Amino acid sequence: MELKGRGALITGASKGLGAALAAELARAGARVALVARGADELESVAARIRAEGGDAHALAADVADKRAVHGIAGAAAAVVGPIEILVHNASALGPTPLRLLLDTECEDLSRVLETNLVGPFRLTRIIAGAMALHGSGVVVHVSSDAAVAAYPRWGAYGVSKAALDHLNRSWAAELPQLRFFSVDPGEMDTAMHAAAMPDADHTRLPGPQDVARRIARMIADCERIESGARVVVPT
Repeated sequence: MELKGRGALITGASKGLGAALAAELARAGARVALVARGADELESVAARIRAEGGDAHALAADVADKRAVHGIAGAAAAVVGPIEILVHNASALGPTPLRLLLDTECEDLSRVLETNLVGPFRLTRIIAGAMALHGSGVVVHVSSDAAVAAYPRWGAYGVSKAALDHLNRSWAAELPQLRFFSVDPGEMDTAMHAAAMPDADHTRLPGPQDVARRIARMIADCERIESGARVVVPT
């Protein structure tokens, strides 16, 4: 896929991988709409991208809010044109320090699922229809190794990512004219990783910029990736 001139929507774009990926896609010539809850942080990221010559727009919204998703899709299309690249990067860990499932409140699990699974479903449901009418588009679901391996205290997050991987496969089975893949970015030096594993040595982790470059290349080469596949970012 030629990235130049494509409309892209990236959720969770105010920091970490989302911000880095928005910058990478903009450097490749995509017009990017950035979505996250924190308006000030989000506008700061968009401003940095514009200062580098990119086309970036900040849309403060919560993907977990069912009342917001139509507004997100409409506002993004208004500022960058038809959405041809959709990246579901927004994620919630649940309460930290991370808890055992026996100590996890039902409401906390629900909030994680709303952000990590239901929000992406709602947004794809709105945007993929227009993609299908145009006959092209790529949807990327940011997953985790916790989707395939069970770790103590990571239950709510892992369950949400495992379901997200299967949602990715289901979309691919039903919409063969589009490209879907989920990507496991691996461990990165991000605020989310620090919140989940405060005792880890973050100096030994790759920065999100390195991972973002690899994911941007995957999007550009998405025709070579089997639709519905789960891809691990190479180290």
